[in-house]
Amino acid sequence: MNTIALKQDGSILLNGKTVATELLKVLGFRVELEEGYPLRGYFEMLEKHSLLMELNDFFPVYREEFRDCPKNGCCFNGIDYLEFSKTIEMIGFPGKRLEIYTSLMGIYGKETCEIKSLQLENLLDLPVKLGKLKHVIFGDRVDIFEFDTVYTLFEFIDGIAWELSFHGTPKQCEIRR
Repeated sequence: MNTIALKQDGSILLNGKTVATELLKVLGFRVELEEGYPLRGYFEMLEKHSLLMELNDFFPVYREEFRDCPKNGCCFNGIDYLEFSKTIEMIGFPGKRLEIYTSLMGIYGKETCEIKSLQLENLLDLPVKLGKLKHVIFGDRVDIFEFDTVYTLFEFIDGIAWELSFHGTPKQCEIRR
């Protein structure tokens, strides 16, 4: 499988060379993240490669929110890093229903934590890591099997966009003290 590297500055590299055009050809390629790749790198990638903005209707809203955030220091003290992972879940028996979905979760120590209530400005400078594939059988979340897996550029872009669509309380709705 062809592999591309995502850099912190938003660059996409294929065989060590920057991909400037032909972005659609690399959407199915395996993704590797530069060490320390922050969520900010994801938004820098969208800024550099405007064609990718066509993949999701919410991207213009996210871009404006990103542009309004501070240029650095956008971290949350209770999270060490963000983990992007994939889950395959068998739902019923003898049914044939199977769900496959991605998640973006905060990791603190060895514990996972929801990030949906946090603003983007609290997450941008947290490192993102690619997690293992989790296999859940019949809702048993105690005995989850984990496997090494790969993520494509499309899965990475779309999965984070999907998570962000459920993310955060609009600042206008937050209760101020």
